[in-house]
Formats: sequence, structure tokens, C-alpha cells
Amino acid sequence: QEQLLESGGGSVQAGGTLTLSCVISGYTYSGYSMAWFRQVYGKEREGVAGITLPGYITYADYVRGRFTISKDDAKNTLYLQMRDLQPEDTAIYFCATNSWGTRSLLERYYEVWGQGTQVTVSS
Repeated sequence: QEQLLESGGGSVQAGGTLTLSCVISGYTYSGYSMAWFRQVYGKEREGVAGITLPGYITYADYVRGRFTISKDDAKNTLYLQMRDLQPEDTAIYFCATNSWGTRSLLERYYEVWGQGTQVTVSS
């Protein structure tokens, strides 16, 4: 059974940097995509960045230029480097996988989810 485990969240001041990691274990799909989402309490979960198996990358407009998604296939790990963090980036961040290699950041296309890691940015 596929499992995702996020880490790297924490509290930083505005302008700071955090790097999130997501270790993927037990996966069986050969064409999967991976993505980061975030959710603020009381709001819908939104896509942040995604990467396909060949390496095609998609970013949400509000993080493009500040966040970088990457993966290490040998370590089965997905990363999200977040620079110039702002208070509006405060959220729980989730990683997720899709089994057919979508380029979309729509939540409904992703089948397996981690438990999330909290990111808090103070002004």
C-alpha cells in the first residue's frame, strides 16, 4: 500500500525559507505524478506545484518564482523549496500522487495523500 510522509514544516518569519520533503513508499504505479497542495483552515485545498515522472513541472501562479518542486527518484522523495515566504503562505501542506501522470493540479485527480505538515509564516 502506497504511503506518503511529509516533513520539514515549521514556523518562519516573512521572507524566510523552508524546504518540505515527502517520502513515498509502497508505490506500484509506473506513470505517476506527484504534487504539493496546501489548505488553510476553512478553505478548500489548492494545488501548489506538480511534477510528472518525466519531469514536467506545473506551478500555481501565486508561488511561481518563489517555490521550486523537485524529486529524487532514487530516494523516492519529493521536495518543495519555498523561498520568500509570506504570511499568506501559512497552511498545512500535503503531498499527493496520481497514477496516470497528470499535469493538472486539480485535487480530484490525486489518489493517495500524506497527512500534511504545518507551515506558519509570521509578519
